[in-house]
Amino acid sequence: MLTSTHEPLARWTTLRLGGPATRFLQAESRAELYDAVAVADANAEPVLVMGGGSNLVVADAGFPGTVIRAASQGLSMDAVSDTSATVTVEAGEDWDRLVTRAAAEGWMGIEALAGIPGTVGAVPIQNVGAYGQEVSDTILRVHTFDRVRQVPCTLAAHECGFGYRSSVFKRSPGRYVVGAVTFRLQGGSVGAPVRYGELARRLGLAPGEATLARDVRTAVLELRRSKGMVLAEADHDTWSAGSFFTNPFVEPAQLPAGAPSYPQPDGRMKTVAGWLIEHAGLPKGYGTSRVRLSSKHPLALTNRGGATTVELLALATEVRERVEGAFGIRLEPEPTLVNCSL
Repeated sequence: MLTSTHEPLARWTTLRLGGPATRFLQAESRAELYDAVAVADANAEPVLVMGGGSNLVVADAGFPGTVIRAASQGLSMDAVSDTSATVTVEAGEDWDRLVTRAAAEGWMGIEALAGIPGTVGAVPIQNVGAYGQEVSDTILRVHTFDRVRQVPCTLAAHECGFGYRSSVFKRSPGRYVVGAVTFRLQGGSVGAPVRYGELARRLGLAPGEATLARDVRTAVLELRRSKGMVLAEADHDTWSAGSFFTNPFVEPAQLPAGAPSYPQPDGRMKTVAGWLIEHAGLPKGYGTSRVRLSSKHPLALTNRGGATTVELLALATEVRERVEGAFGIRLEPEPTLVNCSL
C-alpha cells in the first residue's frame, strides 16, 4: 500500500485542483481498502475514499484526514454464455477499459457509456448515464464495506436505490465503500435500440433502431471528444469534472419556452442544464483566463491552468445565480464537493 503525507490532491483529480490530504493511502486490493477504512474509523479520522478523481471538487485547503484511493484491479467471469455474461470487477479498474473490453467480448449494455472517466467503483454511486444508457441497467450487485456496521456487505441492485444520477451510496455519503461491482451484460453483437436523438443521427439511424455495439461505442467517443469530455492532457477543455450540474426536473408550468423537455412518469419534465446556461447569457468559453466554461460544452467548468477551487466555485455560483434569475430554476451540482460548498 502506497502511503504519503500532505499529498496534493490536485495530482489525483481531473480538475487538477485540490490542496493536500493529511494522509494519503493507495489500496491495491479490496482487502486493503476495507482494512484501511476500518483502521481510520477506529481512530476517528475523517476519511475520503476516491477513485479516478473525475467527480471531485476539492477545497484549496485540501482534506483534513485520510484519503484512500481505491486502486484494486481485476475482473472475474462468474458466468458467461452466448446470451449473457456476469462479471465482477474490482473498484479500481478503469471504467472505460471495462467498456472497451465488453465491446470486444460481445458483452452488451454499457457501450454508450464509453469515454466516461473514472473507476468502476465510482459508477454506481452516481449511477452514471449517457446517451440513453444508465449503469444501473446492468448492475446485479455492489460489494461494499458498511462503515456503520463495520462489516463487508453486498447489496443487490434493488437495494441500491438507483435514480437519476443518484443511489443509496450518494444519498448516504460516507456509509458505504464500494469494493467491487457485479454486472450482468447481454451477449451478442447488436446493442440496445438507440433512442438518444443525437447519437442516432451520428450513426445514421432512426431513433429506436439498433446497430452494432462497437459502432455505438465509436460514435459515443466521437461525440464526447467533440464536447471535450474525453480526458486529454493538452486540452484544457477536459480539465473538468465533466458535467458540473445535473439536468433539472421541473413542473410543466416552469419549463422555459423553447427549452428541451422530456416527460417523466411523475408528470414533471426533465430539461437540459446546458441549454439553460447558454440561454441565461453564458456562452461556451465564458469566464476568466483561469476558469471558464468549456469552449466545447457549456456544462463543463474548466481549469485553464493555475486556477484555484475558490475561483471555480465562484464561476459555478455565478452560473447557478444567472440561471435561477433568468428561469427560476436552481441547478444542483453533480460532482462531490470536498471540504467546500456552493
